[in-house]
Amino acid sequence: MAKKNLKLYYSIREVSELLNVSESLLRYWEKEFPSIHPKKVGRGIRQYSKDDIEAIRVVYHFVKERGMTLSGAREAMKREKGNPNKKTELIDRLRAIRDELQAINRELNYLE
Repeated sequence: MAKKNLKLYYSIREVSELLNVSESLLRYWEKEFPSIHPKKVGRGIRQYSKDDIEAIRVVYHFVKERGMTLSGAREAMKREKGNPNKKTELIDRLRAIRDELQAINRELNYLE
């Protein structure tokens, strides 16, 4: 995993696997959200930067986790335009805490 952190660009397949979404959904979101703008090289091959991936994570959070419409997600992203990376870091930390609490809960249930 340390090697992946050194990469500058990720393929659409890597991003789709990382976020568990389809490649077609990524291409659709790319059209709908200007903050997602992967570099395109020969034959239209997309290369996603870390900033693109963070923008996709924010879209994913609003659309998939909070159940917002695309227009609602766009509005929310405009309101929180200040620092989307900070928001995704917070989301990641909260997920880690949730996972840890769920693991503790499973262990407690196992002990009963």
